[in-house]
Amino acid sequence: MEFIWILFAFVCGLATKLITLPPSIGYLIAGFTLHFLGFEADSMVLELANIGITLMLFTIGLKLNLSDIMKTEVWATSLSHTFVWLIAGLVILKVLMIGAIPFISDLTWQSSAIIVFALSFSSTVCVVKLMEDHGEMKTRHGKLAVGILVMQDIVAVLYLVLATGKTPNVYAFGLLLAFAVKPLFRLIVDKVGHGELLPLTGFFMAFGSYELFELVGIKGDLGALLAGMYLASHSKATELTKSLLNFKDIFLIGFFLSIGFTALPTWEMLSIAALLTLLLPIKFIFFFFLSVKLKLRARSAFLSALALTNFSEFGLIVAALSTEYGWLSKEWLVILSLAVSISFITTNICYNFAHSFYSQHKAWFKQFEHPRKLAEDEFIQPEKAPIVIVGMGRVGIGAYRALSEQSGHQVWGLDTDKHKIEQLQQQGINVIHGDAEDIDLWENIDLSQIELIMLALPSVQDIISITEQIRYSKYNGKIAAIARYDDERMEIEKLGVDKVFNFYSEAGVGFAEESSKLFTSGKVAAS
Repeated sequence: MEFIWILFAFVCGLATKLITLPPSIGYLIAGFTLHFLGFEADSMVLELANIGITLMLFTIGLKLNLSDIMKTEVWATSLSHTFVWLIAGLVILKVLMIGAIPFISDLTWQSSAIIVFALSFSSTVCVVKLMEDHGEMKTRHGKLAVGILVMQDIVAVLYLVLATGKTPNVYAFGLLLAFAVKPLFRLIVDKVGHGELLPLTGFFMAFGSYELFELVGIKGDLGALLAGMYLASHSKATELTKSLLNFKDIFLIGFFLSIGFTALPTWEMLSIAALLTLLLPIKFIFFFFLSVKLKLRARSAFLSALALTNFSEFGLIVAALSTEYGWLSKEWLVILSLAVSISFITTNICYNFAHSFYSQHKAWFKQFEHPRKLAEDEFIQPEKAPIVIVGMGRVGIGAYRALSEQSGHQVWGLDTDKHKIEQLQQQGINVIHGDAEDIDLWENIDLSQIELIMLALPSVQDIISITEQIRYSKYNGKIAAIARYDDERMEIEKLGVDKVFNFYSEAGVGFAEESSKLFTSGKVAAS
C-alpha cells in the first residue's frame, strides 16, 4: 500500500474523530479524495478490504448464538421488512419515473427491482462497527440488529447463488463433519494460550473456513460467519474476539477506502444518490413499526431500527454483478456507491444522539408498544440489595466478591451478556440481565432501594451514557465509576459522579496494600 493512502486515511480519520464522528467516515472521505486526485486502488487495497470483512464476520459469529437468530422478533422482522421494502421501493421508483429524472426515467422493471433489492440490505460493516464503538454488541437492541443482519446475509447468499448459477457441489455435505471434530478444535483453542498464537488461531479458523466453503461452491464469507458461531460457546470466545479487534479494524480501513475508489461521480450522480438517501426514513419507519408489532419494547425497536437505517456494501456487490450481466448500467454502480457512503455518514451522526433523543421523546415512541411484553424484556429487581454493580467483567466480579464479604448479600450485579449471567448464577452470584443504558430499566425498578451504583465498565462512553440515563430517572443515590486514564477520569467527574477510580493507579495501591501485609507479618514472625 502506498504511503499516500495511509497518510490520507490517518488525516481524514483524525479529523472526523476530532469533531466527534467515527473515523470510518474519514476513511470514506479519504477514498473519494484519493480517487478525485487520480489515484486508483490496487489489488492490495481490495485484498485488505476482503480480509477485514472476513475477520469482521468471524468475530460476529463469535458473539452469536443460534437461539438469538431464531427468535421470532429477529427472523420475522428481517423477512417482513425485505418484503414490505421491495413493494414500497418499486412504487416509489415508478412514481419518480414520471418526473423524467435522469437515470431513473430510463429504468426497466427488472433494473428497478435490482436497485430496490440492493437497497433493502443494511450494512454489516457499518452496524457492527457502530455497536462496537458504543459498546452495545451484547445489548438487546445490538443483538437484535446483528441477528437481522445475519438473516439478510443468508438472503444475500441465496441471491448470489440464483443470480450467478453458482450452486454447492456434492462435497458440500462433507461440511457436516465439522460437528464431529468440534471437540478437537475446542481443544486446540484451549492449548494455544493467551499470546500471539490466539489471534493466529482466529486467522486460521476464519480464512480456513472461507477457503473451505469456496472450494465446495458456497460463498466464503458465510463460512467465516459460521466458523465464529462454531466457537461462540467456547470459554475463550470473548478473549479471542478481543485479540482480533485491532487487526479487524486496521484491515477494514481498506474496505472504506475501496468504496471511494469505486468510480468518480458526477454532480448528476451525486444528486440521484442524495435522492435515494431520502428513502432512509422510510426504512427506519418499517423497521420500527414491524419490531413493536412483534412485541419489542419501543426503545429496543427504536435503537435497532436507527442502527439498521443505512444501505449496505452488499448493494455494491449486487450492482457490480448486475452490471457484469448487463442488467444495470455502469452509472448505477457509482450512484449506489455514493448512496451507501452517504447512508454510512447519516447513520453514524444520528446514532450519536440516539439515547438522549429517545429519553426526551420516549412517551411518544412508547405509545406504539404492544400491550404485552416479551419475557426477555421483563425486569426483576433483587430485594434488600442497596448496591448494584453494572458490568460483571473481571473488575465487576472482583468488586462484587469483596462487597459480598463486607456487607453480606446486599449487592447485586447487572450485565447485558445473557450467557455470562447464566454462568455467574450457577456460581451463586446474584446477577440479572439488563442494559444499563436503557432508561426503561431504571424507570421500572425501585430506585429508592438503591444507595450506590458502581459502573465497572471499560468504555468511558458507556459510563457517560449510563450516568445520563440514571440522572434522567431521578436517582438520588451515589455513583462510582472506573477510568483507565486521567483525561477519562476528568470527563466522568464533570458529570457529577461521586467517585472515579483510576483503574491502573488504584490497582497499584491495592497491590501495595495487600503486599505490605506480607511484609508486616514477616517482621512480626521474626521478632
